[in-house]
Amino acid sequence: MDNAKRKIVIVGPVYPYKGGIAHYTSLLYKALNKKYDVKLISFKFQYPTFLYPGQEQKDYANDQFKVENTCFLINTIHPGSWIRTVYQIKKYGPDVIILQWWNPFFAPSYFVISLLSRILTKTKIIFTCHNVLPHDRMPFDKQMTRLTLGVGHHFIVQSGDDENKLLALLPKANYKRAFHPTYNVFKIEDLPKVRAREMLGIGARERVLLFFGFIREYKGLQYLIRAMPQVFQFYEDIKLLIVGDFYDNKQKYVEDVRSLGLTNNVKIYDGYIPDKEVGKFFAASDIVVLPYISATQSGIVQIAYGFERPVIVTNVGGLPDVVADNRTGYVVEPHNSAQLADAIIKYFAKNKERTLTKNIKNDQEKYSWDRMVEVVEALLNW
Repeated sequence: MDNAKRKIVIVGPVYPYKGGIAHYTSLLYKALNKKYDVKLISFKFQYPTFLYPGQEQKDYANDQFKVENTCFLINTIHPGSWIRTVYQIKKYGPDVIILQWWNPFFAPSYFVISLLSRILTKTKIIFTCHNVLPHDRMPFDKQMTRLTLGVGHHFIVQSGDDENKLLALLPKANYKRAFHPTYNVFKIEDLPKVRAREMLGIGARERVLLFFGFIREYKGLQYLIRAMPQVFQFYEDIKLLIVGDFYDNKQKYVEDVRSLGLTNNVKIYDGYIPDKEVGKFFAASDIVVLPYISATQSGIVQIAYGFERPVIVTNVGGLPDVVADNRTGYVVEPHNSAQLADAIIKYFAKNKERTLTKNIKNDQEKYSWDRMVEVVEALLNW
């Protein structure tokens, strides 16, 4: 069959919805649409407000992730919309449906949509697993996940941790393990480090660490803050930027900063950062730090790589899969402020920026969206 005649439906969040999975869905669409006829189906209503403790679920500030002609059909709490979605899928007649999976809250709608589509259209079903199971566990999440993913023919996982969780639920799952591709679209302009720092009121010669993204308990930010006094003993010009929407109690972090005497060394940018504002924080930083307590994989690493910034991560989930210790960054143990401090000190003491950045550039092809297209094709034998 000619590639141009092959049809794909992608189901998931997309612009104007916020967050890494919405960005991922858009970039996956654009990569597949180069070769295939792709339709994107998204949410008319995603989360009830009480399940989304951040500010707004949507960000209209930057439309570079916009996918024209997206069908906003799915209301996650309205079964009638699920049936209408199946009708539209059947009408389109795709060869494969690729659903973005990350939370069992979507199990009811995804189960109905994928099962009826499988029955009525005989199409193949692929689940792209961003998290097989959620970071914040919920009652019956394993059962809901097993039931919904059980409808799928194929699966894409992006970490060893998710691979193990998938096989624990579905031992016979037909899957491919892939690298999470790089988010290089945030680099809207080639912003020099000095200029980015001017925009943020940071000195050109200061040493800058970046913690970026939603702030939740499992992100381990408290361990990074507690590592700072040890780093400060070596580098009084150290600066930590904490940038993101607080899902956790902000005050406990502020109190840690104050009690450790770090008020002048830590800058907090509280709130969701619009896509067009992301670049200046990464461009201004020397290294990005993810002190996570638990993880599957992280889009933050791939944003950092898009800006050719080295990364310090903890040895959890899929983070060590994409950060090569002493090659593209450093890997330390979780819950360990001393090791975080040692890695930061070593990075600056050995002047590793140029070497690690060169290695990141050399690995760009491995994390390209073309490689993800190849994974989809391999699953389908296209």
